[in-house]
Amino acid sequence: MNYPPAIIAEAMVNGLLTGSVYALVALGLTLVYGVLHIINFAHGALLTCAMFAVWALVTFTGISPYAAILPLALAFFAGGYVLQRYLIGPASHGDDSNILLVTLGLSIAIENALLAAFHADTRNLEGDFGFQVIELGPMLISRPKLIGFAAAVAVAGLLWLLLARTDTGRAIRAVAKEKLGARLMGIEVGHIYGVTFGIGCACLAVAACLLMPSFYVNPRVGNAFVLVAFTIVVLGGMGSVAGALLGGLFIGMVESLGGLLLGDSLGQLGIFVIFILVLLFRPTGLFGARA
Repeated sequence: MNYPPAIIAEAMVNGLLTGSVYALVALGLTLVYGVLHIINFAHGALLTCAMFAVWALVTFTGISPYAAILPLALAFFAGGYVLQRYLIGPASHGDDSNILLVTLGLSIAIENALLAAFHADTRNLEGDFGFQVIELGPMLISRPKLIGFAAAVAVAGLLWLLLARTDTGRAIRAVAKEKLGARLMGIEVGHIYGVTFGIGCACLAVAACLLMPSFYVNPRVGNAFVLVAFTIVVLGGMGSVAGALLGGLFIGMVESLGGLLLGDSLGQLGIFVIFILVLLFRPTGLFGARA
């Protein structure tokens, strides 16, 4: 099927905008992996919690989902810190395989708690958030996605500044590089683990605020986003912030073009083809380092 160039360009731009929010979800995942060296199986459930928090805050207080970014980011940072410092860390007893099991158990517990509280119903924000568009020449660009793109790039920039220019960021990089050496230098590794996990959860809260104007939420929706985020992390390189951002933009564009050319039901086919190809030919990803 032949499409006018303007339609293809519009699909690519909207894909890039969607991919920026995917990248934000992936940033939390890759940051936790880069420091703790584990895959956080509770990532999807925590994203679902954040999306329900946005829905509840907007529904019952009437504030804008964008105004909820700062309070929810702070709340989820604190919650993530407490989870890692006082639940995941102690329950794992220093064994990475135990951390995987603990986060998997946490994911199951969160999903079932959400099912008990909200049942399997799908919810979205009332109003015309998802229908607002901006005319850019011959293209119609989704306003929520454009805001999401700007916010995601800003968060990625702030995260880079944190890691590169602050003492906390240097401590995070030291722990990621050599945990024992960092401990010998006086860095409290447990605290840095908690801070890192908290930052990952804060990224999820920001992503939820950017997703809810144009997406829905149910108790299992986070798993779908994390499947895409994991593909982004593998494509960009495990532990690479720049790789997560660029990988997210690329995957968003692939998904959008796939949906245009193959239909919505097959739109994500290209994502998983890329995932398989990366695993086969460049398992370290675009920016990943060899072990």
